[in-house]
Amino acid sequence: MSNLQHDIAGSIRVQLCGPFVVEAGGRRIDQTLPGRQARVLFGYLVLARMQPVDRDTVIAALWGDAPPPEAAAALNVLVSKIRAATGFDVLVRRGALCLVVPEPAEVDVEVAVAALHAAESRIVRGQWQRAWTAALTARFISRRRFLPEVDAPWADAWRRRLADVHVRALECYATACLELGGAEVSGAERAAVELTETDPLRETGHLLLMRTLAARGNVAEALRAYERLRVQLSDELGVDPSRQVQDLYAELLG
Repeated sequence: MSNLQHDIAGSIRVQLCGPFVVEAGGRRIDQTLPGRQARVLFGYLVLARMQPVDRDTVIAALWGDAPPPEAAAALNVLVSKIRAATGFDVLVRRGALCLVVPEPAEVDVEVAVAALHAAESRIVRGQWQRAWTAALTARFISRRRFLPEVDAPWADAWRRRLADVHVRALECYATACLELGGAEVSGAERAAVELTETDPLRETGHLLLMRTLAARGNVAEALRAYERLRVQLSDELGVDPSRQVQDLYAELLG
């Protein structure tokens, strides 16, 4: 371990969603990474740091299906620059690369996935306050675009995964807000509206919106929300709302 690694061990924070940030020992070091390709390589390797990645796979991640002839040499230069800029080692073994990040390291993508899992588990257990906190964390991270400067299939795969995290975090957040009640009901309504706009055919969003509107005393608006969903599902998919949604509709009518 280098002297820098020794100083920063246990205090690493990496932000890949939104602005690219790497903090070590409480100070920013991302600005020392020289150029876009170094940032892309660092981001790719930090997410794959649990196991070595074949050099050809890394080259494809950086340059796509048609890498330049000098790609292997350019990769070596980038690895050297990452070592020099961050103090982190990049192991090269049997044609594979592995970024060594002093643990524990906080990587926002991993935090979002773990927070969503925690939120969903706490919803099942009825731990509404803890679910609210975890869902808010997952929602805050996943709403930001993953590595905005990267246009590559592997980055798109992460964006799709984070889009799913965002939707599910909104569901957890709205549910927890409803169960907590009081001033949190307005937060449930905002999250439910965002859900219906983000994924219009996802019925859980409309169900949560109906419940939230009813909880705020706007039963007529809840019924109109049902009708909008019914028409949309009929026009686009030729199906009726789920039994759960229809049961809530009948309950509101009664």
